[in-house]
Amino acid sequence: MAPREVVYAEGNSLREKAHRLIPGGAHTYAKGDDQYPEQAPGFIVRGAGAHVWDVDGNEYIEYGMGLRAVTLGHAFEPVVKAVAAQLPFGSNFTRPAPIEVECAEELLDLLPGADMVKFCKDGSMAVDGALKLARAHTGRDMVAICGDHPFFSTNDWFIGTTEMPRGVPEWVRRQTVKFRYNDLSSLEGLFEQYPDRIACVLLEAARTEEPLPGFLESVKSCAHRHGAVFVLDEMITGFRWHLHGAQHVYGVRADLSTFGKALANGFSVSALTGKRELMQLGGEDHDRERVFLLSTTHGAETHGLAAAIATMRFYKKHPVIETLYERGARLRRGLQRAIGGLKLERHFDLVGRDCNLAFGTRDADGKPSQGFRTLFLQEIIKRGVIAPSFVVSYSHTEADIDRTVEIVSEALAIYRKALEDGIEKYLKGRSVNPVFRRFA
Repeated sequence: MAPREVVYAEGNSLREKAHRLIPGGAHTYAKGDDQYPEQAPGFIVRGAGAHVWDVDGNEYIEYGMGLRAVTLGHAFEPVVKAVAAQLPFGSNFTRPAPIEVECAEELLDLLPGADMVKFCKDGSMAVDGALKLARAHTGRDMVAICGDHPFFSTNDWFIGTTEMPRGVPEWVRRQTVKFRYNDLSSLEGLFEQYPDRIACVLLEAARTEEPLPGFLESVKSCAHRHGAVFVLDEMITGFRWHLHGAQHVYGVRADLSTFGKALANGFSVSALTGKRELMQLGGEDHDRERVFLLSTTHGAETHGLAAAIATMRFYKKHPVIETLYERGARLRRGLQRAIGGLKLERHFDLVGRDCNLAFGTRDADGKPSQGFRTLFLQEIIKRGVIAPSFVVSYSHTEADIDRTVEIVSEALAIYRKALEDGIEKYLKGRSVNPVFRRFA
């Protein structure tokens, strides 16, 4: 499949305007120009299923799907219909709408162990709410986070721990400490170092690495033994690992959990859920000092909740999770054949569950390489695939998967040549960069 001749005239023009008007040229760092090769579509104008079209009319098979938020597919008909049916009634009122109760019932029905829910608009808000409840419940200030998990919040308490801490006071940075995934001793060490100061332990249930047997339950026990709250971030694992969440898969229940992304198939809905004794601190049914929890003007927009309800009901009636695993497994098998055929095992690897597949790129010395990531993205984009990861959706067909394998095989052939001849001969333009870095 020869690389196609692609024109980005409109996209390049719009890109220049975007950088004049928007810091970084985009409203999400992970979607920025610095995350993609120079020869890449600047703007997506529409999507259908697993395919998208840029402003210049070029079509692509897309993976990652809105940073893993679009699990069913772009413009997915049952969700679009539900939203369209809700819009004529209005989207925001001075009092709650009945759909808020309906959506809460739908979600809590799927999450054993969760008694209450508070909806908001993004993952950061939900995780911030969990941290606030934990601090209120324990009377402590500090938070222990898993240092192997890349993102929890845009709030200062987390951003201060990254490579972009400018603007965050030093005293705020000191409130967050890190432990290692699958390393219980590193967490126990934090409780010894900061006795009676850590309010909660926060981590994702899993990412590309699976928890060792008993690890999550041990983290929970350790947190409780030291008087802290156990919080699981299921922004990615929720509605992807299992209909009832990763907690169901691993046999553990968190005190507080956060969900989002796939909850509403790309519409802006996230959720903080948890035990009543903690969640009710943000309400009125208790005699303790009240907590100002989550209160957003747009937190319960009716069209977003309609999308969430439609998404959850579709999950209940159709084998969505099973399809994610099946399509991901088919993709993994095809890519592994291509990798093995070119003897690239030391230089290109696949990581994560079949339902959440990602890849790593390494140079001739076997070291992680942003340059080779750029080259790989450059070559698959030329041929009609956008894949910052290989995370599939319910709408990816077997034909999409098989075509992707063909395209990736050709791109990896170029990758092999670059390892032998030098990347400079094949890479056009600058390299992509990590999101978290101190300087441009």
